[in-house]
Amino acid sequence: GDSPPARPLAADDIERLLHGRHPDPHSVLGAHPYGGGVTVRVLRHLARSVTLVLPGERRAPMAHEAHGVWLAVLPEAEIPDYRVEVEWEQGVVHRQDDPYRFLPTVGELDRHLIAEGRHEQLWTVLGANVREYDGPLGTVRGTSFAVWAPNARGVHVVGDFNQWDNTSHPMRSLGTGGVWELFVPGVESGTRYKFDVTGPDGQRRLKADPMAKATERPPATASVVWESRYQWGDAAWLEARRATDPHQGPMSAYEVHLGSWRQGLSYAELADQLVSYVQRMGFTHVELMPVMQHPYGPSWGYHVTGYYAADARFGDPDGLRLLIDRLHQAGIGVILDWVPGHFATDPWALARFDGTPLYEHPDPRRGWHPEWGSYIFDFARREVRNFLVANALYWLEEFHVDGLRVDGVASMLYLDYARSDGQWVPNQYGGRENLEAVALLQEINATAYRRTPGIVTVAEESTSWPGVTRPTDTGGLGFGLKWNMGWMHDSLDYVAYEPVYRQYHHHQLTFSLMYAFSEQFVLPISHDEVVHGKGSMLRKMPGDRWQQLANLRAYLAFMWAHPGKQLLFMGQEFAQESEWADGRSLDWWLLDQPVHAGMQQLVRDLNHRYRESPALWEVDHDPAGFQWLEADDAGRNSYAFVRYGRPDPDGQRPMLVAVANFAGTPHERVRVGVPRPGSWREVLNTDAGDYGGSGVGNMGVVTAEELPHQGQRYSVELTLPPLGVLWLAPEPPVTTRSAQQESAQQESAQQESAQKERE
Repeated sequence: GDSPPARPLAADDIERLLHGRHPDPHSVLGAHPYGGGVTVRVLRHLARSVTLVLPGERRAPMAHEAHGVWLAVLPEAEIPDYRVEVEWEQGVVHRQDDPYRFLPTVGELDRHLIAEGRHEQLWTVLGANVREYDGPLGTVRGTSFAVWAPNARGVHVVGDFNQWDNTSHPMRSLGTGGVWELFVPGVESGTRYKFDVTGPDGQRRLKADPMAKATERPPATASVVWESRYQWGDAAWLEARRATDPHQGPMSAYEVHLGSWRQGLSYAELADQLVSYVQRMGFTHVELMPVMQHPYGPSWGYHVTGYYAADARFGDPDGLRLLIDRLHQAGIGVILDWVPGHFATDPWALARFDGTPLYEHPDPRRGWHPEWGSYIFDFARREVRNFLVANALYWLEEFHVDGLRVDGVASMLYLDYARSDGQWVPNQYGGRENLEAVALLQEINATAYRRTPGIVTVAEESTSWPGVTRPTDTGGLGFGLKWNMGWMHDSLDYVAYEPVYRQYHHHQLTFSLMYAFSEQFVLPISHDEVVHGKGSMLRKMPGDRWQQLANLRAYLAFMWAHPGKQLLFMGQEFAQESEWADGRSLDWWLLDQPVHAGMQQLVRDLNHRYRESPALWEVDHDPAGFQWLEADDAGRNSYAFVRYGRPDPDGQRPMLVAVANFAGTPHERVRVGVPRPGSWREVLNTDAGDYGGSGVGNMGVVTAEELPHQGQRYSVELTLPPLGVLWLAPEPPVTTRSAQQESAQQESAQQESAQKERE
C-alpha cells in the first residue's frame, strides 16, 4: 500500500520555532498520528544524519526538512516509544531521547493551584525537577523545566546539555496560566541552565530560574539542576519540636554572618566548627543572615536573586542541610533571615522577568524601593504571593528550619515608607497601609504555623503597628515574635551616657516595661547595631577600657534578665573591639586577653543560667512574669525586679531577682525586697573576677529577713558592685508552710506596703 502522508506544517511554524516565538513547539515536534501513520519531527541543527530507533532495534531514517528540522513518517497505527540516533559532522554518533515525546510534567491540578495562587509546594512543579519514567525502551531519567512567564512570546531552555544553543529546546506554553514547560531527558543533577525568554518587545533575554534550587558560585549566574540526596538525622529534634511551644521556651539566639564568622569555611566546615562553638556557648538558636543566593557579597544577602537556592559560596544545598542537621543534633534551633519585601535588580534575575514588570509592582511608587535601590514585589498578584508563601514553606519543610526572621516588615506595611509626599499612592480607603502586604504576611504566618507546628516567625518591625504578634484570626499579623527596637534604642542610649549623667535618663531603662507585654518580643542586638560607623558594642560604652567592659557585661546581664527572648550578633560575646566588617573574620585573637575571655565566659554563664531558670522565659510575654522592686532609684543608677515562672502543683513559682547598678561606684548595704524567706544564692555577678571584674559581691549566699520592703514580706541586704548586675535565686525552700499561706502573706505584705506608700 501507499505510505501515509506527512502531517503538514503551518507556513511560519519553523521560523517561529527558531526565533523563540512559538508557544507550542510540541505541535510541530515529536510524534503525531496523521493520515493512518505517525509523523515524527525532531530538531537537530548541524546533524549529518538522523535515524529513529524503535522497539526491537528497528530503524527509520529521517529526512532533513528545513533549518535543522528532520522528518520521518512511520506506518504505525499508534505512537511507538522511540529514540533518536544523531550522527554529527565529526562522525560522532549519539543516541538520545526526544524531549517532545513526553506529556506535560505540570498536571491539571498543579496548573489550577498555580493560577489560583494556592500551590503550597510550588517548588515541586516549577523550576527544574529531576524525574524518572518507565517505557518499553527502558527507564528514562531527565529534568522537567517549568517557568512562569505569562507575557513571553516564547521560552527556550539552554544549558550544558545543548551547548547553550538558544534554538534547540523551545518550551511549550501550558494554556492561560503563563507556565512554560519542557522535559529534557538525560539532564541530571549538577547541570547548569538558564531560560532564554522572548519578551513582548521581541527581545530575547537570558534569565536565571526564579525557582532554581541551586546556582553557580557568584559572580557566575547560571542556575543549577539539583536533586537532594541528603539523609537527615534530626528525627528526634523534629519530634520534640512538634510537641513544644517555642514562644514559651528559652530563646537565646546567636546571629551569624556565615562569610565572616571565620572566613573561608564551607557549610561542612561550619558544621564542625560553628556547631561545637555555639553548643559550648549555650545559645539555644543560631540565626543566619540570609543564605539565599545573592550576587553581591557586601549586601549581606538582603538583595536576593535566588530565593530557593542556598548560597553557593559555601557549597551545595545539601551542605546547608548538613549544617542545619548538625545544629539540630546538638540541640540548637535554626532561624533563617528572609527577605520577602524587595529583591535585587540584576538584569539576569527576577527583574522584568518576561520583558515586563512581573514579580515587581509596575508602578514605581509601589514597585521601587528608593532607600535600598531594589524592586518591591507586587503583593497583590496571586502568583507572586504564591511564590513567596511557598518560599517560606520551602525553607521550613525542605531544610527543616525552625523559624524565619522576616526582614524589613515596616517597609512592607506602609505605602509611604521612605517616601515623601507625591511619591506614594494611598490604598483604596485613602490610607497609608499596604493592605496586600498585610494579607500576604498573614497568609505566610497562618500557613507556616499550620503546616509546621513548633516553628516560630519573627518580625523585624520598628513601628507601633498594632497586633504584629496577635493571631491572624483576631486581625493580627500572626507573627510569633517581634524585634523590640524601642528597648534596643532606649537601652543603648542610656548606657552610652557617662554614669554621672545617667540619673537624668533613668527611665530610658524602665520605659520598655510600659509596653513589654503588648507583643511577644525579642531583644535584638543585631548586626545593624555594629556597622555603618556605629562602632562595636564595646566602643559604644563610655569610660576607660575597664569601665567599657564592665558596662557591657552589666548591659548583657540586664538584657538577659529583661522580659523577651535574646538575640546577640557574633563577636559581641567576646567584646569584639572593632566594628563588624563582612570581608574578614571576627577578631578571635582577642581571646588571648583575659578580659575578652572573661566576657565570653560571662555570656556562656548567662546562657546556661538562663536555660536553667524557667522564671526568665516561661511567661516572658505576660505581666504576671514580672514585678518591679525598684524602678525609681535614679540617684544610685540602680534597678531591681523579680521574674516569675509558672506555678507548680503546689503553687510554688520559679523566681529570680535581678539587681543592677549602672553607677561607677559600689553601693554598700542596699536593701532589696524578695518574695521568699531563707537563703538566696548569687547565681550571677557580672563583677566576678573570672569575668574580668573587681570581685565586689555577697559571698555567694545571703539570708532573707522578715523585714518588709519594696512590697515584699522579706528582704536581703546586698553590696552592689560598680557597673554590675546580680542575679539571685532562692535556695530550695526550708519552710514547711504551704505555698498558699506564703502567697496570702505576701499579698498582705504588699497591701501593707502599698498602704504606707499612699500615706
